Amino acid sequence: MSLHHKIWRIAGPLILSNLSVPLLGLVDTAILGHLDSPTYLAAVAVGSSILAFFYWGFGFLRMGTTGASAQAWGAEDEDQQAQVLLQSTALALGLGLSVMLIGPWLAPLAVSAMQTPDSAREFAASYLDIRLLSAPAVLLTYVAVGWLIGQQRARWALVVMVATNALNIVLDYLLILGAGLNSDGAAWASVISEYSGLGIALWAVGPALRGIARQRLAGMLVSANYRAILQTNSALFIRTAALLFAFAFFTAQSATYGTTVLAANTILLNLLLFTSHGLDGFAHAAEALVGESAGRKHQQEFTAVCRACGQWSLAMGVLLSIGLLLGQDPIINLMTDLPAVATSAHEHFFWLAALPLISVASYLLDGIFIGTLQTRWMQHTMLLCVAAVYLPAWHLGQGLGSHGLWLAFLLFNLARGLSLGLVFARLQHRRDWW
Repeated sequence: MSLHHKIWRIAGPLILSNLSVPLLGLVDTAILGHLDSPTYLAAVAVGSSILAFFYWGFGFLRMGTTGASAQAWGAEDEDQQAQVLLQSTALALGLGLSVMLIGPWLAPLAVSAMQTPDSAREFAASYLDIRLLSAPAVLLTYVAVGWLIGQQRARWALVVMVATNALNIVLDYLLILGAGLNSDGAAWASVISEYSGLGIALWAVGPALRGIARQRLAGMLVSANYRAILQTNSALFIRTAALLFAFAFFTAQSATYGTTVLAANTILLNLLLFTSHGLDGFAHAAEALVGESAGRKHQQEFTAVCRACGQWSLAMGVLLSIGLLLGQDPIINLMTDLPAVATSAHEHFFWLAALPLISVASYLLDGIFIGTLQTRWMQHTMLLCVAAVYLPAWHLGQGLGSHGLWLAFLLFNLARGLSLGLVFARLQHRRDWW
């Protein structure tokens, strides 16, 4: 099998599954954007940004599991593959239950901290309370999908994600419009579909779980066995928290310009997620194939994977940027029929169109560093980009209004790729990946 064939065998299903995630956000936005008030859309925008810290903030469970699973796969170590799945599952369950119990106490504070418009505060708080019920399902699904990607079983990841999001879209229509539940309907649709997705994910990893011997289960109680996975995941957690701070800060600052700008920027951010998940398909392929090479300690194969994934990622970035430019009018018209929101979205659309091409390197390099479990570099560079690029650029650009906010966000994504690129060149020169 050629390398490009292997990349597409993994990336193809993952691109489709990843695109179903922002597609869900686009459907949420489109349905809520056609209600008689932008308040519900603003409430979901704020609630979703806060949930990024509760749910997406634990995305390290997926990433860390993928890298460790891929390396165990490359080394053909079945015991290690089982151990990765067990330990990550135990960690996800504990964290999910903690979030479900503690989250409702923190939600009101988070809504206030996001400078939520008064008209949307009650709806945002209610949305959060409902969504937090599915915390265990979300985190356990992260682990199952991450393990499947590392085992190069990307089609199962596609089934899990597409089935979950397709059900969510149907329930959105039924609960938001049919039952008239507005933003609460969007929340309940997500909870129901997330537990359904967990059921499918557990079915997919079922054979591996059933084949685990009792002595491996006993090993879950030995704290020393968790040292490596906790080191990897702690760095990914800090990196992810910093990234999500950048998105939440963007939403919070958008709110200072009023409900109209907040709603417009919500539309554009959902479109950005649509393009970023397309790029992530090749990043996920890099995670699996780079991890396999690292497990074998095969430098030549590693270099070839990085080069091939880079070529496909660049092609995808160009295609996405061109597609956004050509489709600007119909896309915005699809997302909202509120004239003021549509006008604001048009004014800022060129920033969105530039981002896929600007962000190509950061997505690809994330995948490479996850596959090699060099996660500390991801942590260091992300913190540097937030503190030394994003926030200073926003501060200096305040006189430009919301365009200054978009400029800071673009420079932040550019810096992510450049900083990781410098580290990649250093490690590649010194052959210091494993």
